[in-house]
Amino acid sequence: MGNDFFSGRRIIVTGGAGFLGKSLVPMLEKRGAEVFVPRSRDYDLRSLEDVRRLYGDADPQVVIHMAVNGGGIGYTRKHPGSVFYDNLMMGVNTTHAAMEMGIEKYVGIGTICSYPKFTEVPFREKDLWNGYPEETNASYGLSKKMMLVQSQAYREEYGFNGIHLLLVNMYGPHDNFDLDRSHVIPALIRKFVDAVEEDRDEVTVWGSGSASREFLYVDDAARAITLATERYDSSEPVNVGAGSEIKISELVELLRELTGYEGSIAWDTSKPDGQPRRCLDTSRAKEAFGFEAEVSLRKGLLRTMRWYKEEWKG
Repeated sequence: MGNDFFSGRRIIVTGGAGFLGKSLVPMLEKRGAEVFVPRSRDYDLRSLEDVRRLYGDADPQVVIHMAVNGGGIGYTRKHPGSVFYDNLMMGVNTTHAAMEMGIEKYVGIGTICSYPKFTEVPFREKDLWNGYPEETNASYGLSKKMMLVQSQAYREEYGFNGIHLLLVNMYGPHDNFDLDRSHVIPALIRKFVDAVEEDRDEVTVWGSGSASREFLYVDDAARAITLATERYDSSEPVNVGAGSEIKISELVELLRELTGYEGSIAWDTSKPDGQPRRCLDTSRAKEAFGFEAEVSLRKGLLRTMRWYKEEWKG
C-alpha cells in the first residue's frame, strides 16, 4: 500500500483509545497520518457543540468514527436505552458536523448486528433491509445503521463523502475480558484459562452452542479500515469479515484444546444464543479495496490467550 494518501493527513479517530484503536491508530501513524484521538472527558460526542469544538480543535481532513457504547449480549440486554441513544447521537453528530465543516471523508464503523435476525447465509449487503435485527442487540444494530442512512442522504443532498463498513465480531489483544461487558471470545478465554489455573472441574457457557459466529482478528479489522479509508468512496455499505463461520460449540472445543482444559462444560440454556447464524459474503471488500483477512482463527486465539495471561492478568 502506498503512503501518499495518509502522508501528513490529519485524521480524527473516535474510540481510538479502545480495543480496535490500539491496532488502527499505530497503523495510520506508520503510514504518515497525524492522528488525533479525542477522549470522552474532553469531548462528549453526544453533544453537537462538543463535536463542532472537537473538529475545530483538531482540524481534520478525515474522520473515522468508531466510538461506541456497547458490549456483549448481556450488556446490551441490560442497557438497551442508553446503548441506542448514545450510539445514535454520536453517529448523527459526528456525521452532521463533518458535513457542516466540509471534512473530506467520513468513515463510519457499523456492525453486522444491523442485519435482520434471519438473514440468509452468507450475509450480503443487499439483504441489510430485509427484516428486523435480532432482538437482544436490535437497539445497538439499528442505532449504528442510522449512520448509513444519514451518510447516503447527505451524499445525495450535500455531496458528502461518507462510507460505511459493517464489521463482524472482532477479537484479539486489548479486548475487554470483563465478564459483564465482554463478547464471546474474551469471555470464553477468561473462563477456560482461569479454570485451568484454578484447577476447576466445570466451565459454564452461555446458550446452547448451536449458534454460529464469524470472527475477525483485530489487526485484520484495522487493516480493512485503513484500506477502505484510502481506496473506497461509495455510499454502499461493505461487509468486513473473515468470510467463514464456526459454531459456538466448536469454538468451545477449540478453546478447550488450546488451553488444555480437561473438565466438563455446562451449557446454560436459560441464556440466549442471539442471532442463529452469522457469516458474511466479503467479496465486495475484496473487489472494492483489496481486503482479505489474513490471520487464522487458531493463530488469533493463541495470540489473544497469550495477551490475556501476560497483560490482563499480569
